Amino acid sequence: MPTPSTFKRCNRELRFLRSRLGRLIRDIQRKLENRPELKAAFAPSLSKAIRIRHQKQQQRGPKLYSWHAPEVVCIGKGKAHKPYEFGCKVSIATTNHRAKGGQFVLYATAFPGLAYDGHTLRRVVEETEALTGRPVERAYVDKGYRGHEVANPRRVFRSGQKRGVHGQIKRELRRRSAIEAVIGHMEVDGHLGRNYLKGPLGTRVNALLSAVGYNFRLILRWLRVFLRQIYRAIINALLAATEPLSPMRTAF
Repeated sequence: MPTPSTFKRCNRELRFLRSRLGRLIRDIQRKLENRPELKAAFAPSLSKAIRIRHQKQQQRGPKLYSWHAPEVVCIGKGKAHKPYEFGCKVSIATTNHRAKGGQFVLYATAFPGLAYDGHTLRRVVEETEALTGRPVERAYVDKGYRGHEVANPRRVFRSGQKRGVHGQIKRELRRRSAIEAVIGHMEVDGHLGRNYLKGPLGTRVNALLSAVGYNFRLILRWLRVFLRQIYRAIINALLAATEPLSPMRTAF
């Protein structure tokens, strides 16, 4: 468990690193004073270094958490074992009814910056309806979507909600947690948990490709079952054709 001496040592090392970074920035700036042809090449790196040098832990506004991916933000999870995550927010929409072959992903996109979940729900619902060509009858979301902006707010139900939840809606709301398994498979089997594409556009493309790959894996699993049945039927037919005829069925 951290102690006061641990925090003092941590702050001392942080001040040491900031001093070294400040010296390096000033040294590069002095050497570039008479080299205008190099200032444009060093400008992006110097701006990032100055931003890291002066940002504080408790400051408000965007911070730089990754040198090669400036779009990365700190997302508060509110969980004891994982209070924070670093990355970009991704919204995923699936069907709520129980599917025999698994839950297909209907919509997936990434939102750069610290977008509030409730402010993104309207866009997700509208684009899901445009992709599927069907209206969204009811939307089941988690507790982070409090204060959403949807055209029909009475058809949106949050996890843990009690008012207006009864009968079929209560049963469907319990099915909301089924999307957690879909997200887990997309993070582990796909590349949703680790993005190798650069920039905000690469983040959105990675989220879309992860959803497409998940749907393709479900389709391939169905095709494997279907092909096994075809092979089994062919083998049974061949075995039946090669069986010797019994004496009673021998033709004269």
